[in-house]
Amino acid sequence: MEDKQTSRDEDFYPGCSSVHKKRSEPESSCVSMRSDASMHHPLKFRSILPPRSAVTKPVCKKNDQSMNKQQDFDESRHPGVRHEVLNMFRSNLMKKFECLYEGISKQGNPTLLNEIYTELYITESESGEISNEHEVRQIERQSRRAETEDTPIKCSDIFRPLPGQDKPIRTVLTKGVAGIGKTVSVQKFILDWAEGKENQDVQLIFPLPFRELNLMKDKTLSLSDLLHVFFPETKEMEISSDKYKVLFIFDGLDECRLSLDFQSDVRLCDVTESASVDVLLMNLIVGNLLPSALIWITSRPAAADLVPSECVHRVTEVRGFSEPQKEEYFRKRISDQSLANKIISHLKSSRSLSIMCHIPVFCWISATVLEKKLSEAERGEIPKTLTQMYTHFLIIQTNIKHDKDYEKNVKDEDMILKLGKVAFQQLVKGNLIFYEEDLRECGIDVTEALVYSGLCTQIFREELGLYQGKVFCFVHLSIQEHLAALYVHLSFINNNKIVFDPITKQSLWSKVKDWFRHVSLSELHQRAVNEALQSKNGHLDLFLQFLLGLSVESHQILLQGLMKQTRSRSDINAETIEFIKKKISTIDSPEKSINLFHCLNELGDLSLVEEIQQYLKSGRIKEAKLSSSQWSAVVFVLLTSEEKLDEFDLRKFVGGNNKVEKLKVLQKLLPVMKESRSVQLSDCGVTDEGCAALTSALRSNPSHLRELDLTGNKIGKSVNLLSDVLQDPHCKLQILRLSDCGVTEEGCAALTSALRSNPSHLRDLHLSKNKLGKSVNLLSDVLQDPHCKLEILRLSYCGVTEEGCAALASALRSNPSSHLRELNLSENKIGKSVNLLSAVLQDPHCKLEILRLKDCGVTDEGCAALASALRSNPSDLRELDLSENKLGQSGKKLLSDLKNDPHYKLETLYFILPDLMLLATLFHTCSEATDSNINFRDPKIPSRCCPVQHN
Repeated sequence: MEDKQTSRDEDFYPGCSSVHKKRSEPESSCVSMRSDASMHHPLKFRSILPPRSAVTKPVCKKNDQSMNKQQDFDESRHPGVRHEVLNMFRSNLMKKFECLYEGISKQGNPTLLNEIYTELYITESESGEISNEHEVRQIERQSRRAETEDTPIKCSDIFRPLPGQDKPIRTVLTKGVAGIGKTVSVQKFILDWAEGKENQDVQLIFPLPFRELNLMKDKTLSLSDLLHVFFPETKEMEISSDKYKVLFIFDGLDECRLSLDFQSDVRLCDVTESASVDVLLMNLIVGNLLPSALIWITSRPAAADLVPSECVHRVTEVRGFSEPQKEEYFRKRISDQSLANKIISHLKSSRSLSIMCHIPVFCWISATVLEKKLSEAERGEIPKTLTQMYTHFLIIQTNIKHDKDYEKNVKDEDMILKLGKVAFQQLVKGNLIFYEEDLRECGIDVTEALVYSGLCTQIFREELGLYQGKVFCFVHLSIQEHLAALYVHLSFINNNKIVFDPITKQSLWSKVKDWFRHVSLSELHQRAVNEALQSKNGHLDLFLQFLLGLSVESHQILLQGLMKQTRSRSDINAETIEFIKKKISTIDSPEKSINLFHCLNELGDLSLVEEIQQYLKSGRIKEAKLSSSQWSAVVFVLLTSEEKLDEFDLRKFVGGNNKVEKLKVLQKLLPVMKESRSVQLSDCGVTDEGCAALTSALRSNPSHLRELDLTGNKIGKSVNLLSDVLQDPHCKLQILRLSDCGVTEEGCAALTSALRSNPSHLRDLHLSKNKLGKSVNLLSDVLQDPHCKLEILRLSYCGVTEEGCAALASALRSNPSSHLRELNLSENKIGKSVNLLSAVLQDPHCKLEILRLKDCGVTDEGCAALASALRSNPSDLRELDLSENKLGQSGKKLLSDLKNDPHYKLETLYFILPDLMLLATLFHTCSEATDSNINFRDPKIPSRCCPVQHN
């Protein structure tokens, strides 16, 4: 960990200060977790210790109502902690986290967090999975998920189990992309506690950000000493046992530079025992130190697995703003509601901008730009692309410098180039935080920091460490990417320099040749495209969009003050567009092709997309012979559509019975399929190879799929791969149709094993027309599980014997909480075991509504048992199919007499009545008996009474 830079930009919430701060004037910030008890406001405690420092700071304008909500410390609930000490502790946390700062810290107006805070969409999530896609792509993927799929969790309830969860939660890992709101959620949690509103069962909260802990990685000290450094008030507390309920918050795991070795044998149990900081943290997290303490860790997704899953009791995910929360934010942020409505409407008109608004920091950027651009006094083009939005934002922040009359020691273009160089070099290295030496390498004198922050007021921020050194970062990853792209663009335009050379490690001869030849802009773009495509984790994807977007003509006008000459021409961009289209047709990665379509959008070329949109609207797409590029465009259009991907039906995209062609199209559309809640692939020629690709896609997103239909595909042994998906604890599949799929006893065994390990979600299972044989006994074990929620089980033509039927009946009898509503055993020779099924029906707990026993060898004896059971428990069964069984007159009469039972609710009964006179009598009787609720139907007679065949 020490050698590997795993860092992030600080989580940013709209309105937070991102200023470059002086060491002598530490300011509170919603994004910094460092302890600063010297910053305080006079709070209404009965008793409070004097302030430790006379350092002044801007004072938030408080309202008395908010102040009155602050509760005094109840000493009876917290024995052993001095009243005054805890009041002081709460006071320091409150004044640190209650305000957000807008603009430059000295001149800016702090805003109360409670006035602008908008609840974020937080859900339980899966742990350990690392995504190899850019975080913006992750946001796009999340935006396609219905917000009703998961139960949202309020920030204040992060340690409270959901309904139905009875295990206590000690350690919570909260993950989310940069700027999505993790840190501000922490801030809100702490503020609510300090004000006495929430989680008052917790006695002490210790926020310890990894960014600050990194600066102590060479220190050896005890946990008590560590807390004394960050929170001097704790010197008067005796945190030496588990008698206090304490919460430790470790913010920014992805920034951790400590060696968190969870395999270490070093065990600490005493808070006064000294060790390195990484050992202290490891023992805290695993529960050796203060085992009753609560632990909250936040991280970007890429680093979420640094803590072993067995140490984490709950994983949550911050998904940013939901659709209603986006609007709520803009209405809070913009006082002019008419202007707020205009901004909301404009953002909704652009899918790419609307998706980005899930990230709170982008809402703030958009509000900053559009509040100015949509005002009556402002003229010019309204930003419609990401590049336009970020460029306008940069210009606005640059103008702040001039408006505030800062001393101009260097030119604006030089400042931007230096900042851009830092941004680019650190982006290439994967660093989102950096230090003084990184700035000096780019020609930035740290003594000129205020000048740089004056230029980029809310773009660039310095964080002050507790010990040596300063930590620098950009407010958000996307701002770093835009500045990096601007640096690459301006380096080429102004100096004919391609700065990718250090990345590609060109040979000396190649560099010499480049020095003596003129390089075109399209060559720069092609080099950038290739670099982005070679990136394994997509970290250059958004940078590439910005770089290409900067070359369009409208940006040349915006950036004319920074450029020595203009070199962008439409024919040059046309070369880039053609190059990108060729790349789209040759690359196999759907994620990379999607980003290239975003690049085409930034360049203003939507020809492929518009062509596909016409195909989709007209319904002609399944007759069209599409090229590889066009199929990639189909994927892009569907994945960026505002409509939720509720159902994926392959038959909508390819016509005819050509199964080979269907399989090829399925391979192209796998990214769409894995984002759909319902996947319909019946009779599509899916083979073992296709099923392997299918299940691989499903494993990458197991929690989304609800229905999968593979009927009529000979997938054979690859059903074992599907079982792996079902076994995933995050899989929430409810309907699985595998009729006539060549499932063998081995495959059925794999399925049932998966269902036993994860029985709580599947509701509907179709296995008809598969040779399951004795493996049906294993399905009985699943039905016997009290956690099994299976409601429909179809096993017609499956070779079920009397033994298998007996096992099913036994399972249903032994599980009175069974949810089974429909059981289809048609075309199986179950014979006398129907008597055992009758015993199930007789059970008052039985909830079976549909029972299909067509051609099962049921005799009059079995018919008598069924009739007896139905008379004794007439409340649930609605439909009974006994067609094609050799029933005698006695059996038929017993069933027909059921209609005379006033309590019986059977609605549909199928059986063969070869005696047409009796048949006519029964139909006549039914037609005259208006209060009868039985329909006697003969499936062999062509009439409106013929039943639908069910597999």
